[in-house]
Amino acid sequence: MKPKALVVDNDFFFVEFLSDLLEKRGYAVIKAYDGKEGITRLREEAVDLMFVDIIMPRIDGKQLIQFTRNLFPEKSFPIIALSGSLIETIEDVQKIGADYYIAKGPIETMAEHIGRFLDKLEKRAASDAPPEIMETARMFPRQSTAELVEMMDFQEGIVESVGVGILVVDKDAKIIRVNAPSLRILKKSIESLLNRHIGSVFPEAAYARLVTAMKAAARNPEKSATAFQVADDNIHWRVIVSIHRVAQKPVGWIVVVEDVSLWEEQASKTG
Repeated sequence: MKPKALVVDNDFFFVEFLSDLLEKRGYAVIKAYDGKEGITRLREEAVDLMFVDIIMPRIDGKQLIQFTRNLFPEKSFPIIALSGSLIETIEDVQKIGADYYIAKGPIETMAEHIGRFLDKLEKRAASDAPPEIMETARMFPRQSTAELVEMMDFQEGIVESVGVGILVVDKDAKIIRVNAPSLRILKKSIESLLNRHIGSVFPEAAYARLVTAMKAAARNPEKSATAFQVADDNIHWRVIVSIHRVAQKPVGWIVVVEDVSLWEEQASKTG
Protein backbone atom coordinates (compact mmCIF):
# COMPACT_ATOMS: atom_id res chain seq x y z
CA MET A 1 0.00 0.00 0.00
CA LYS A 2 1.30 3.43 -0.91
CA PRO A 3 2.17 5.79 1.97
CA LYS A 4 -0.22 8.76 2.16
CA ALA A 5 0.97 12.35 2.18
CA LEU A 6 -1.32 15.28 3.03
CA VAL A 7 -0.42 18.61 1.40
CA VAL A 8 -2.12 21.72 2.85
CA ASP A 9 -1.52 25.08 1.20
CA ASN A 10 -3.79 27.84 -0.09
CA ASP A 11 -1.52 28.24 -3.13
CA PHE A 12 -3.11 25.95 -5.75
CA PHE A 13 -0.01 25.83 -7.93
CA PHE A 14 2.28 24.94 -5.05
CA VAL A 15 -0.06 22.14 -4.00
CA GLU A 16 0.05 20.74 -7.53
CA PHE A 17 3.82 21.15 -7.72
CA LEU A 18 4.46 19.36 -4.42
CA SER A 19 1.84 16.68 -5.13
CA ASP A 20 3.50 15.88 -8.43
CA LEU A 21 6.88 15.44 -6.69
CA LEU A 22 5.39 13.18 -4.04
CA GLU A 23 3.41 11.07 -6.50
CA LYS A 24 6.54 10.43 -8.55
CA ARG A 25 8.14 9.06 -5.38
CA GLY A 26 5.28 6.63 -4.82
CA TYR A 27 3.08 8.57 -2.39
CA ALA A 28 -0.69 8.72 -2.57
CA VAL A 29 -1.36 12.43 -2.16
CA ILE A 30 -4.32 14.00 -0.36
CA LYS A 31 -4.75 17.66 -1.25
CA ALA A 32 -6.21 20.45 0.89
CA TYR A 33 -6.31 24.10 -0.13
CA ASP A 34 -6.74 25.69 3.30
CA GLY A 35 -6.62 24.76 6.97
CA LYS A 36 -10.33 23.96 7.15
CA GLU A 37 -10.06 21.44 4.36
CA GLY A 38 -6.90 20.06 5.97
CA ILE A 39 -8.80 19.32 9.19
CA THR A 40 -11.56 17.60 7.24
CA ARG A 41 -9.01 15.38 5.46
CA LEU A 42 -7.29 14.48 8.74
CA ARG A 43 -10.59 13.41 10.25
CA GLU A 44 -11.40 11.29 7.19
CA GLU A 45 -8.12 9.52 6.41
CA ALA A 46 -4.95 8.31 8.11
CA VAL A 47 -1.78 9.89 6.72
CA ASP A 48 1.92 9.07 6.96
CA LEU A 49 3.30 12.52 6.20
CA MET A 50 1.98 16.08 6.21
CA PHE A 51 3.24 19.25 4.52
CA VAL A 52 1.53 22.41 5.76
CA ASP A 53 2.00 26.08 4.88
CA ILE A 54 2.29 28.30 7.93
CA ILE A 55 0.52 31.37 6.60
CA MET A 56 -2.99 30.58 5.36
CA PRO A 57 -6.31 32.39 5.69
CA ARG A 58 -8.91 31.18 8.16
CA ILE A 59 -7.17 28.29 9.95
CA ASP A 60 -3.44 28.88 9.67
CA GLY A 61 -0.62 26.36 9.76
CA LYS A 62 0.21 26.86 13.43
CA GLN A 63 -3.34 26.05 14.50
CA LEU A 64 -3.47 23.10 12.11
CA ILE A 65 -0.28 21.63 13.56
CA GLN A 66 -1.57 22.07 17.11
CA PHE A 67 -4.85 20.46 16.08
CA THR A 68 -3.00 17.51 14.51
CA ARG A 69 -0.80 16.91 17.54
CA ASN A 70 -3.83 16.91 19.83
CA LEU A 71 -5.95 14.77 17.51
CA PHE A 72 -3.26 12.10 17.24
CA PRO A 73 -1.41 12.20 20.59
CA GLU A 74 -0.26 8.59 20.29
CA LYS A 75 0.54 8.59 16.59
CA SER A 76 3.72 10.23 15.38
CA PHE A 77 4.07 11.07 11.70
CA PRO A 78 6.38 13.72 10.28
CA ILE A 79 4.92 17.21 9.92
CA ILE A 80 6.81 19.53 7.58
CA ALA A 81 6.08 23.24 7.91
CA LEU A 82 6.45 25.39 4.79
CA SER A 83 6.92 29.13 4.70
CA GLY A 84 8.17 31.89 2.46
CA SER A 85 8.66 34.31 5.35
CA LEU A 86 8.60 32.91 8.89
CA ILE A 87 11.80 31.00 8.27
CA GLU A 88 13.58 34.30 8.88
CA THR A 89 12.88 34.11 12.62
CA ILE A 90 14.13 30.68 13.56
CA GLU A 91 13.39 31.11 17.27
CA ASP A 92 9.67 31.64 16.56
CA VAL A 93 9.48 28.93 13.93
CA GLN A 94 10.84 26.36 16.36
CA LYS A 95 7.80 26.93 18.58
CA ILE A 96 5.34 25.95 15.86
CA GLY A 97 5.72 22.26 16.67
CA ALA A 98 6.57 20.77 13.28
CA ASP A 99 9.31 18.17 12.84
CA TYR A 100 10.92 19.92 9.87
CA TYR A 101 10.80 23.38 8.35
CA ILE A 102 11.35 24.16 4.69
CA ALA A 103 11.62 27.69 3.34
CA LYS A 104 9.80 28.29 0.09
CA GLY A 105 11.77 29.59 -2.86
CA PRO A 106 11.83 29.43 -6.65
CA ILE A 107 10.14 26.28 -7.98
CA GLU A 108 13.19 25.14 -9.95
CA THR A 109 15.26 25.28 -6.75
CA MET A 110 12.67 23.63 -4.54
CA ALA A 111 12.19 20.55 -6.73
CA GLU A 112 15.77 19.44 -6.16
CA HIS A 113 15.75 20.64 -2.58
CA ILE A 114 12.63 18.73 -1.55
CA GLY A 115 13.90 15.67 -3.37
CA ARG A 116 17.04 15.67 -1.21
CA PHE A 117 14.93 16.23 1.88
CA LEU A 118 12.70 13.23 1.10
CA ASP A 119 15.78 11.08 0.45
CA LYS A 120 17.00 11.93 3.91
CA LEU A 121 13.61 11.53 5.56
CA GLU A 122 12.96 8.11 4.05
CA LYS A 123 16.30 6.83 5.36
CA ARG A 124 15.56 7.77 8.94
CA ALA A 125 12.78 6.96 11.36
CA ALA A 126 10.78 10.08 12.16
CA SER A 127 11.34 9.57 15.89
CA ASP A 128 15.10 9.69 15.38
CA ALA A 129 15.07 12.87 13.34
CA PRO A 130 15.32 16.15 15.28
CA PRO A 131 13.57 19.28 13.97
CA GLU A 132 15.56 20.89 11.19
CA ILE A 133 15.58 24.02 9.08
CA MET A 134 16.07 23.48 5.36
CA GLU A 135 16.36 26.67 3.32
CA THR A 136 16.10 27.58 -0.33
CA ALA A 137 16.40 31.07 -1.77
CA ARG A 138 14.36 33.54 0.26
CA MET A 139 11.29 35.11 -1.28
CA PHE A 140 11.32 38.32 0.77
CA PRO A 141 14.07 40.63 2.03
CA ARG A 142 15.08 39.97 5.63
CA GLN A 143 14.01 43.36 7.01
CA SER A 144 10.50 43.33 5.52
CA THR A 145 10.01 39.75 6.65
CA ALA A 146 11.07 40.53 10.21
CA GLU A 147 8.63 43.45 10.30
CA LEU A 148 5.82 41.22 9.02
CA VAL A 149 6.49 38.61 11.68
CA GLU A 150 6.72 41.26 14.41
CA MET A 151 3.37 42.70 13.36
CA MET A 152 1.73 39.26 13.34
CA ASP A 153 3.16 38.43 16.76
CA PHE A 154 1.90 41.75 18.16
CA GLN A 155 -1.63 41.16 16.88
CA GLU A 156 -1.66 37.55 18.07
CA GLY A 157 -0.42 38.65 21.49
CA ILE A 158 -3.46 40.89 21.89
CA VAL A 159 -5.89 38.13 20.97
CA GLU A 160 -4.22 35.60 23.27
CA SER A 161 -3.81 37.95 26.24
CA VAL A 162 -7.31 39.42 26.41
CA GLY A 163 -9.34 38.05 29.31
CA VAL A 164 -12.26 36.76 27.25
CA GLY A 165 -12.74 33.90 24.83
CA ILE A 166 -12.69 34.85 21.16
CA LEU A 167 -14.03 32.51 18.50
CA VAL A 168 -13.82 33.47 14.83
CA VAL A 169 -16.65 31.90 12.85
CA ASP A 170 -16.67 31.46 9.07
CA LYS A 171 -19.63 32.00 6.76
CA ASP A 172 -20.64 28.35 7.13
CA ALA A 173 -20.91 28.89 10.91
CA LYS A 174 -17.83 26.74 11.58
CA ILE A 175 -15.10 27.86 13.98
CA ILE A 176 -11.82 28.82 12.30
CA ARG A 177 -9.91 30.47 15.15
CA VAL A 178 -9.91 30.19 18.93
CA ASN A 179 -7.75 31.92 21.51
CA ALA A 180 -6.35 30.39 24.68
CA PRO A 181 -8.92 31.95 27.07
CA SER A 182 -11.75 30.44 25.02
CA LEU A 183 -10.34 26.95 25.61
CA ARG A 184 -10.27 27.58 29.36
CA ILE A 185 -13.72 29.14 29.54
CA LEU A 186 -15.41 26.55 27.33
CA LYS A 187 -13.37 23.70 28.89
CA LYS A 188 -12.75 22.26 25.45
CA SER A 189 -9.68 21.31 23.42
CA ILE A 190 -8.68 22.89 20.14
CA GLU A 191 -9.37 19.69 18.16
CA SER A 192 -12.95 19.62 19.48
CA LEU A 193 -13.57 23.20 18.30
CA LEU A 194 -11.76 23.90 15.02
CA ASN A 195 -13.95 23.43 11.95
CA ARG A 196 -16.90 22.50 14.16
CA HIS A 197 -20.25 24.28 14.04
CA ILE A 198 -20.37 27.13 16.55
CA GLY A 199 -23.61 25.71 17.91
CA SER A 200 -21.75 22.69 19.26
CA VAL A 201 -20.00 24.95 21.80
CA PHE A 202 -23.17 25.98 23.58
CA PRO A 203 -25.67 24.14 25.77
CA GLU A 204 -28.73 23.01 23.86
CA ALA A 205 -30.93 25.48 25.72
CA ALA A 206 -28.81 28.40 24.47
CA TYR A 207 -28.57 27.28 20.83
CA ALA A 208 -31.70 29.19 19.71
CA ARG A 209 -30.43 32.41 21.30
CA LEU A 210 -27.08 32.03 19.55
CA VAL A 211 -28.74 31.53 16.17
CA THR A 212 -30.99 34.53 16.78
CA ALA A 213 -27.97 36.69 17.67
CA MET A 214 -26.04 35.56 14.57
CA LYS A 215 -29.03 36.24 12.33
CA ALA A 216 -29.53 39.68 13.90
CA ALA A 217 -25.87 40.55 13.32
CA ALA A 218 -26.06 39.38 9.70
CA ARG A 219 -29.25 41.33 8.99
CA ASN A 220 -27.97 44.50 10.61
CA PRO A 221 -24.18 44.49 10.16
CA GLU A 222 -23.94 48.18 11.09
CA LYS A 223 -25.05 47.35 14.63
CA SER A 224 -22.00 46.94 16.85
CA ALA A 225 -23.01 43.69 18.58
CA THR A 226 -25.76 41.55 20.08
CA ALA A 227 -25.33 40.17 23.60
CA PHE A 228 -27.07 37.54 25.71
CA GLN A 229 -26.33 35.41 28.76
CA VAL A 230 -26.05 31.65 29.17
CA ALA A 231 -26.54 30.25 32.65
CA ASP A 232 -27.13 26.86 34.20
CA ASP A 233 -25.81 24.98 37.22
CA ASN A 234 -22.26 24.85 35.90
CA ILE A 235 -21.73 27.92 33.74
CA HIS A 236 -22.55 31.60 33.58
CA TRP A 237 -21.38 33.23 30.38
CA ARG A 238 -21.96 36.54 28.69
CA VAL A 239 -21.90 36.08 24.93
CA ILE A 240 -21.37 38.91 22.44
CA VAL A 241 -21.92 38.28 18.72
CA SER A 242 -20.82 40.67 16.00
CA ILE A 243 -20.08 40.58 12.29
CA HIS A 244 -16.50 39.87 11.26
CA ARG A 245 -15.40 42.28 8.54
CA VAL A 246 -12.32 42.18 6.36
CA ALA A 247 -11.81 45.30 4.23
CA GLN A 248 -15.36 46.31 5.19
CA LYS A 249 -16.75 43.09 3.73
CA PRO A 250 -18.67 40.68 6.02
CA VAL A 251 -16.89 37.33 6.09
CA GLY A 252 -18.39 35.67 9.16
CA TRP A 253 -18.90 36.34 12.86
CA ILE A 254 -16.89 37.06 15.99
CA VAL A 255 -18.27 35.37 19.08
CA VAL A 256 -16.89 36.58 22.42
CA VAL A 257 -17.49 34.49 25.54
CA GLU A 258 -16.93 36.01 28.97
CA ASP A 259 -16.98 33.96 32.17
CA VAL A 260 -19.32 36.03 34.35
CA SER A 261 -18.93 33.63 37.27
CA LEU A 262 -15.29 34.74 37.56
CA TRP A 263 -16.32 38.35 38.13
CA GLU A 264 -19.10 37.28 40.50
CA GLU A 265 -16.59 35.28 42.53
CA GLN A 266 -14.18 38.21 42.73
CA ALA A 267 -17.00 40.58 43.66
CA SER A 268 -18.12 38.31 46.50
CA LYS A 269 -14.55 38.21 47.86
CA THR A 270 -14.16 41.99 47.79
CA GLY A 271 -17.72 42.60 49.01
